Amino acid sequence: MSVVRHFISESLKKAEINEFLRDEFERAGYGGVDVTKTPLGTHVVVYAMRPGIIIGRGGETIKRLAEVLEKNFNLPNPQISVAEIEVPELNAFVVGSRITSALKRGVHYRRSGYWAINQVMEAGALGVEVIISGKLRSLRSRYEKFRAGYLPKSGQPAIKYLRKAELHVQLKPGILGVKVRIMPPDAEFPDKVQVIEKPQALKEEETKPSEAMPEEKEETRETEEAKETEK
Repeated sequence: MSVVRHFISESLKKAEINEFLRDEFERAGYGGVDVTKTPLGTHVVVYAMRPGIIIGRGGETIKRLAEVLEKNFNLPNPQISVAEIEVPELNAFVVGSRITSALKRGVHYRRSGYWAINQVMEAGALGVEVIISGKLRSLRSRYEKFRAGYLPKSGQPAIKYLRKAELHVQLKPGILGVKVRIMPPDAEFPDKVQVIEKPQALKEEETKPSEAMPEEKEETRETEEAKETEK
């Protein structure tokens, strides 16, 4: 197998695992997965809002999940750990699932989109973009874009920090797609300028009036005496 085919197959396998876990643990607030190969096997990190549902009573659910991943997805010796999502509003999968659940309940797509970007920006994100596409109002398919804040589309910050998710929801008119992109607050940009203020001690020294030199004092005294004698 060539290198290109190897990476394509690994990406497809990760996408299948992601889709399986999203459908399986939607009630737990699924927020993504990281799959890393180690010399001892495969390390799988599952992010969720409620980790207890994924772990199960006595670890039964997570043991069954390890067996499924090893049997159906050919993961050698999977070691699964569950991480809790501290800020759900900054997780693209959680935001996308909230939008899809709102669309299922019949909420208007514009209201869902604006509500989502407001929640994300209030959580402290630098930027957010939500794209809802499909048969929104008519028989022809189109898309609606909701955006707020600063969200670069290219460059190192977009590759390193941007959080992305894409979900689908089945409605009566058809399937709608929801794309979510979030720039977290801890992102660093190369063009960011930081203004450093002077310390308070230096400010006080600059504002403090300087004392006159002894020679200047004598000159001022002589001029004052001369003025008195003229008078």
